Amino acid sequence: MKENCCENTEPKKSLNFIEQIVENDLKEGLNGGRIQTRFPPEPNGYLHIGHAKAICMDFGIAEKYNGVCNLRFDDTNPVKEDVEYVDSIQEDIQWLGFHWHKLFYASDYFQQLHDLAIRFIKEGKAYVDEQSAEVIAQQKGTPTQAGIESPYRNRPIEENLELFEQMSKGLIPDGKMVLRAKIDMGHSNMHFRDPIMYRIITTHPHHRTGTQWKVYPMYDFAHGQSDYFEGVTHSICTLEFEVHRPLYDWYLDQFAGADYRPKQREFNRLNLNYTVMSKRKMLQLVQEGLVAGWDDPRMPTICGLRRRGYTPESIRSFIDKIGYTKVEGTIDVSLLEHSIREDLKPKAARVCAILDPIKLIITNYEEGKKEILVSENNPENEELGTREMIFGRELYIERADFMENAPKDFFRLSPMGREVRLKSAYIVQATGCKKDEYGNIVEVYCTYDVNTKSGTEGGNRKVKSTINWVEVDSAVNAEVRLYDRLFSVEDPSSSEEDFRTLLNPDSLKVLNDCKVEAWLKDAKPLAHFQFLKVGYFTVDQDSTPNHLVFNRTVSLKDTWAKKV
Repeated sequence: MKENCCENTEPKKSLNFIEQIVENDLKEGLNGGRIQTRFPPEPNGYLHIGHAKAICMDFGIAEKYNGVCNLRFDDTNPVKEDVEYVDSIQEDIQWLGFHWHKLFYASDYFQQLHDLAIRFIKEGKAYVDEQSAEVIAQQKGTPTQAGIESPYRNRPIEENLELFEQMSKGLIPDGKMVLRAKIDMGHSNMHFRDPIMYRIITTHPHHRTGTQWKVYPMYDFAHGQSDYFEGVTHSICTLEFEVHRPLYDWYLDQFAGADYRPKQREFNRLNLNYTVMSKRKMLQLVQEGLVAGWDDPRMPTICGLRRRGYTPESIRSFIDKIGYTKVEGTIDVSLLEHSIREDLKPKAARVCAILDPIKLIITNYEEGKKEILVSENNPENEELGTREMIFGRELYIERADFMENAPKDFFRLSPMGREVRLKSAYIVQATGCKKDEYGNIVEVYCTYDVNTKSGTEGGNRKVKSTINWVEVDSAVNAEVRLYDRLFSVEDPSSSEEDFRTLLNPDSLKVLNDCKVEAWLKDAKPLAHFQFLKVGYFTVDQDSTPNHLVFNRTVSLKDTWAKKV
C-alpha cells in the first residue's frame, strides 16, 4: 500500500528530564498551570558557553510551554560586580536570539530580604555571630562529624536585632559580624549548619544602590526568596546547586504559603576540553594579558565565540546536540567545531585567499590584458549567486601549490608536465621558476591553454587538481589570524600545574602578507567566508577600509564527523 506522502516520518524528539518535570507539573495543575523561569547571572564577568546552555534551557522551557522567562541579575556582591558586565550579558542573550519578559535585579528585593531577615531574628531563626569567617568555617565540622555551635548562637533576640541594626547602618566594620540562620549544626547536609545570611560590605558601592546598603545577602538566602517574590515556578540550576536545594526549600518553608512554591531542579553543567570555564581563571587570563580581553577569539566567552565567527544558530545547535542530563562530563570541543561547520557550509561564500603568496606569471598571456571571470559563491546554495574575479597575466598562488622537484603523488604545479586548473579560470602548466640569492623561489612561470576557460566547452576538461589564485593588481592585502585551542592539554583544570603554564603557544599565529580577492574589500565585521581549501573565516572588528583582518573560525577538517 502506498504511504501517505504528507506523513511526518521524522522520529519524535524525546523530552529531556527537565521538560518531563514541567509536563508533569502542568498535568497536576501546579501553580495554576503557570510556567515562569528566570536566567540569574552574576554581573561579575562575561558569559561563556556554559551559560549559553543555561540560557537555552531557561528561555527554551518558557518558549516551549507558553510561559515567560525573566532576566534577573544576582547582584548581591558589590565587590566583584560592574555595569560593564550587566551590559555585556544583555547583549549576549539577545545575540543568541532570546528575549526576556522582564528585567529584574536581586537588588530590587534588598528591602524585602532585609525585612525577612529581621523576621527570622524575631522568630529566633537567625542570630548575629561575631566570629571570623575562618573560625566559622572550622566550626562547621565535616560531613561525618557534627559542627560546633557558635558561642553567640543563643544570644537574646533583642540583642540580635540591635546588632543587626548597627550592621545595617554601617556602624560595624567589614568582617566583624555576620547574620547566620539558626538551623542545625549537626545536620548531615553541611549547608544546614547555620549558614551565613548577611555580611557587611561598606568598602565598595553597589552598581545600582550606591552606598545605601551596608549589609548584603548571601546567594543561598537571596536566590530562593527572589524566585518567590518574582513568581518563578521552575528555578533551573546546574548540578552543583543540587546540595543547596534542601536549604532553598527550608528558607521558603519559613514564610511562604502553600498556594505557590518555586521548584528548584538541576541539570549538568557544560564543560569543554582544551579550555577553562572558571570566571576566576578567565579573569586572570584577561588581567595578566595572557589573552587580548574577554572577547579574545580563543576564549570560551559568548563575545569571544562571536568575534571568532561562531553564529547563534551554531551554538544553539551544539547545545541541542549535547542535551541535558544529571551526569557531569566533558564535551569534546570538536563537536562545537562541527556545529559551526554544519551551519556555515550552506551560508558562507567560498572565496580565494592566499595566505602564503608567491607570484605566478603566465608567460603566454598577453601583458596588460585583464579578464572578468564569473565564479559561483557556493555550489550548495544557488541563492548566494555569483561574483566577478579579475584575471590577468600575474597572479598570486599558495607557495605550497608549487614544488620544483615533486614526487609522483604531488598533483599541483610542478615543471614536470603536470597540469592544474586555476579556480574558475584556465588550465595551466608550470614551466619553471625564479629563485633569490638564498635559493628561495620568488616567481613561478607557466603557460595556459586558452581553450580551457571555465564555463566554456573546453572548460570541462578534467585535471587532477584545482588551485586558488588572486590577480596581483587587484589583490587586497589582509592580515589573517589563525586561532587554535587555548590550552595544550585536554583538561587544564585537573592538572597539578598552574593552568597558565599550560597555554598553547601556537593558539594564535598572525599572517600579515595575505592576499584576498578584490570582492572582499568592503567586507564588514562578522561577515562569514570560506577560504577555499583552508577553513571558515570572519572579518574582525579591528578591520579598517585600508586594512582587512580575518579570524579563522575553524579549519575545514572535521574531526568530530569522523568520530560519529
